Amino acid sequence: MKKSENEVVIKAGKSALHYWREVWQQRELFWILGKRDVMVRYKQTVLGIAWAVFRPLLTALVMTFAFGKIAKMEVDATLPYMLIVIPGVIIWLFFSQCLSQISNSIVGNSNLVSKVYFPRIIIPFSSLLVGLLDALIAFAMFFVFCIYYHFVPSWHIIFAPLFMLLAYLGAFGFGLIASVLNVKYRDIAQIIPFIVQFGFFISPVGYTSEQQKDAWWYPYYNLNPVVGTIDGLRWSLLGDYAPFNWQSLIPTLVFVTISVIFAIWFFRKNENSFVDYI
Repeated sequence: MKKSENEVVIKAGKSALHYWREVWQQRELFWILGKRDVMVRYKQTVLGIAWAVFRPLLTALVMTFAFGKIAKMEVDATLPYMLIVIPGVIIWLFFSQCLSQISNSIVGNSNLVSKVYFPRIIIPFSSLLVGLLDALIAFAMFFVFCIYYHFVPSWHIIFAPLFMLLAYLGAFGFGLIASVLNVKYRDIAQIIPFIVQFGFFISPVGYTSEQQKDAWWYPYYNLNPVVGTIDGLRWSLLGDYAPFNWQSLIPTLVFVTISVIFAIWFFRKNENSFVDYI
């Protein structure tokens, strides 16, 4: 009997190439799940998708007031402090939203996982769209403030997508591991919000890494993978006003590479056992 072109044969010991070919064949599911997550996020809210504007705007305003006015960090700033804060807000909201969505993706789609066969890694991959939508709106907000302050970003802006990709891969690697553990140990769902809250304060969202260079803990501070992506995005958006920082970028590249490779291996190793615990 001739096999249909769209027929899926489930068998043990499939090669990595065969697995990723299946992921590509099921790419439409990525968009379906992603669009569903976006709709669910803003469904039955009075302001709807406007929350994607208010969230980064209010965060940036609070950070500018807290670090710029109260902590007096804007005194030495050569740019309006709002322009310094917004790149940090863009990266952090994107990273934290992707991390939260990915870590809860398998448990949150338990009905789908237990009833239909498809490469399960599509579910955490699809979590990208929610964070990406909010990030694009935050970028638009940044350009509005650029017009207001008569600031023209330099040619470095072409590298902005690279640092957004690094932020996503960092969230994907850590979140994918958490999503597997969350299936067996639901404590992970309680730990992730704490990590996100704690990480906000040890990441240069409302301040710059340059202001911490003289601290004894600066080398350890750079081990936070979010630091490298925030520094990189600031450099790409603000040009020479935010110097490029290899000290934070290299640990980020190492973390992303190791975490993504290990996370994919760990996910595939445990993927077939999800149904037993959900």
